[in-house]
Amino acid sequence: MAELLKIDGISKTFAPGTIHEKKAVEDLSLTLWPGDFAAIIGSNGAGKSTLFGAIAGSFYPDRGKILLDGADITLLPEHRRSRQIGRLFQDPLKGTAPHMTIEENLALAYLRTTRHRSPLGIIGKRDRERFRERLAALGLGLEDRMRSPVGLLSGGQRQALTLLMATLVTPKLLLLDEHTAALDPATAEKVLALTKAIVAEQGITCMMITHNITAALALGNRTVMMDRGRIVLELSGEERAGMTVPRLLELFKEKVSRELDNDRMLL
Repeated sequence: MAELLKIDGISKTFAPGTIHEKKAVEDLSLTLWPGDFAAIIGSNGAGKSTLFGAIAGSFYPDRGKILLDGADITLLPEHRRSRQIGRLFQDPLKGTAPHMTIEENLALAYLRTTRHRSPLGIIGKRDRERFRERLAALGLGLEDRMRSPVGLLSGGQRQALTLLMATLVTPKLLLLDEHTAALDPATAEKVLALTKAIVAEQGITCMMITHNITAALALGNRTVMMDRGRIVLELSGEERAGMTVPRLLELFKEKVSRELDNDRMLL
């Protein structure tokens, strides 16, 4: 089986040579296999979102390579990568056009990710029926509001719609950047359940940033812990299955010679 994602020694420094210089990611390597669901954890400033930005093409790394399904995408523009990589952000307002309708947002997502079709292409009756079916599967009643502007939706409805847009055409890789963190607990639980169901149904290779250590050990099949731009721990298989939060904190201290200092992760 070939790797789905191979990150080979990437580094990124922002504002180099200035007083604001920050090494965000340093000599980071990671391999994901088809169907992997990796939970990414680390304190603020660990480099998690920078890693996602490098994969999605928000910027180019200073060094290293990124390969997706065997193809070198290191210098591929972000809009080209978006045909193969879906991404959700913490802010439900990102990823959708609020003044456009639900149907129009879905059409844009579909046309952007469909090969050989222009974003200015035509959406037919069959496409609309497919949109309605996929919306109905969310269980939020959005299939009856396809002509409603997205700006009228609640945060949870909007995040669920963004998830659907990102997976309408099955991506090779799905990046979830704390996509439930801004939602109330009940809504977050529902969106997470939808996420797990869609990822499992479509067999999507997925990376999810979370600040919840318990969730990082329970969700998916791999746990990756970052600190100061590097990966300090990778857990999978029996080692991960038998891991506890206290033991994980001990391992972190052994690796970096200090305590984890992020209260949000410990709650």
